[in-house]
Amino acid sequence: MNTGGAVPAIRRVAVISLHTSPLLQPGSGDSGGMNVYVRELMSSLSQTGVECVTFTRADAEGLAPEVFVEPNHRVVHIEAGPHHLPKEALPDISDQFCRGVMEWFERNGKPDVIHGNYWLSGVVGHHLKHALDVPFVSTFHTLARVKAEGGDPEPAWRDRAEAEIIQCSDAICVSCVEEEEQFRRLYGDPHGRIDIIAPGVEHAFFAPGDRGGARRAIGVDPGVPVVLFVGRIQPLKGPDVAIRAMAELHQRGFSKAKLLIVGGASGRDGGIEAERAHDLVDELGLHDDVHFVAPQPHHILSSYYRAADIVIVPSRSESFGLVALEAAACGVPVVASAVGGLLSLIDDGDTGYLIEGRDPARYADAMAAILGDHKLRDSMSAAAVQRAAAYTWSAAAARLHAVYEAIVGTELVSCHEDDDDADDDADEASLDPMKRPVA
Repeated sequence: MNTGGAVPAIRRVAVISLHTSPLLQPGSGDSGGMNVYVRELMSSLSQTGVECVTFTRADAEGLAPEVFVEPNHRVVHIEAGPHHLPKEALPDISDQFCRGVMEWFERNGKPDVIHGNYWLSGVVGHHLKHALDVPFVSTFHTLARVKAEGGDPEPAWRDRAEAEIIQCSDAICVSCVEEEEQFRRLYGDPHGRIDIIAPGVEHAFFAPGDRGGARRAIGVDPGVPVVLFVGRIQPLKGPDVAIRAMAELHQRGFSKAKLLIVGGASGRDGGIEAERAHDLVDELGLHDDVHFVAPQPHHILSSYYRAADIVIVPSRSESFGLVALEAAACGVPVVASAVGGLLSLIDDGDTGYLIEGRDPARYADAMAAILGDHKLRDSMSAAAVQRAAAYTWSAAAARLHAVYEAIVGTELVSCHEDDDDADDDADEASLDPMKRPVA
């Protein structure tokens, strides 16, 4: 790699998003905030003249080989394994996926930077770095050790794979100071640089609006308090805490309050978790007060946010918390768990409340305080809008572009700093994280 002279211009970025496509609707399956992150961030970067190519696995028949999101941002579908595969089976087809990406490069030319999103993409990106001799950037979105601390342990082989990816990344992107501190505490200082790239929000869609009009649009009674939960139905997101908090809220005198749960089942046990959520509603006698809503197109979510008095985000762990940001941009106070990126998004007592622990009663206390004081709710709403205004995708793209410029043209981070044959070993190793040697 050239280490002297002028910094080369960033012409093409290869984004790896193996397990989920930025074209998919968030809220069900494996689609969530990461889909929005990749689509919006790369589209904003593409508007600066950088060609952005996002590679994802073709998970259905009949998909177009390439789809242009923006004139300079395309999504490429790579055929790798049977179309309908659970996320847990994707490590087995990562070699095939990587070969498909390499074939695209052979036809179209290699990129200046490879950017992997999530650990499965990092496994592929790590291999491509050595095969192509280009810088490698990682954004993990979630990490095994962070999830384990929140009560959601991951297999040991995922942790080993992430440790290997971290060791060889030229840059690692995190969303906020809290995530950086958490990363360094659990993984130590990486060999490459670590940069904060806070996600943005599309303010053209997510902005304050008429609550009454929003409620008419989604068919909600204009006279009742509304609490909104947006996210996939899985233990990590805490829908059970939201449901139990609603029962507690009723006991505090808000018997007419309704909870809307917008999202679908996610993960291998998603169907079971959704069934548990419905059973819990029946157990608590809330079948008239908790309404499950199918995942909505991203831009339509703004109507749900505007219709709500409060948005609840009781996640066990959260690298950033895009739902909390979108809610704030719409002027809705957020009651959220005091974890991860939510600590940087919510000003406790000013734009909402941060809750330590998993006790639904504490969430109910916070929601009752907001619902019972219109002046407090209005002041939180105004402060939330002002807080969210600082987060834009164009600013995030500018910061990311600076990261790319800083690593292109410099010496690449080596997985094995004392091993001259490290690159050859990496090329020959299996992409299966359960088989690859871990330094």
